[in-house]
Amino acid sequence: MNVLTPPSINYVTGKINAGNLVEKVTLLSSLDGVFADKAAYASLPDDRVIYSVEMLPAESAEGELNFGVSHIEAGSVGDEFFMTRGHFHERIEQAEYYFGSAGEGLLILQAQTGVVSIEKVFPGSIHHIGGFIAHRLVNTGNSRLSALAVWSSIAGHNYSALKDNGFNVRVLKGGGGYRITECF
Repeated sequence: MNVLTPPSINYVTGKINAGNLVEKVTLLSSLDGVFADKAAYASLPDDRVIYSVEMLPAESAEGELNFGVSHIEAGSVGDEFFMTRGHFHERIEQAEYYFGSAGEGLLILQAQTGVVSIEKVFPGSIHHIGGFIAHRLVNTGNSRLSALAVWSSIAGHNYSALKDNGFNVRVLKGGGGYRITECF
């Protein structure tokens, strides 16, 4: 009988070790309209990596799960911290879990009604993202923010639902840390 060595993860860095890893990189150029300060956005190089995702390949079928890690780089566009685009799920009723692995940041949760809640993300933090909730990670620290995630492989990503109005809060530099502003 053969004993297989499964993929592994470094919980300190969030780096997945797997031969068949799927990796996606999001550059600043693909986040047009996400950041509020248009002049600051235009002044940064288009090829600047804002965040990346590592995933284990999974079959997209009822009952299957995805496992991945989001890595949000440290930095800002003007005073607004680097963040993920944020999304609802295509299958909007599908939930997800995030687990903080490295760095520090915030998880922005926004219900379909527009009501926002915010959770701190740090190594060891656990976050349940219920169905019908849009979510976005924001890196408020000086090093890479990494969060492990587990979600239904049929959930999908719906970015267009937030394209016109976005999230109802922004996270900006302020007072040696961050400040949250509403933008209704």
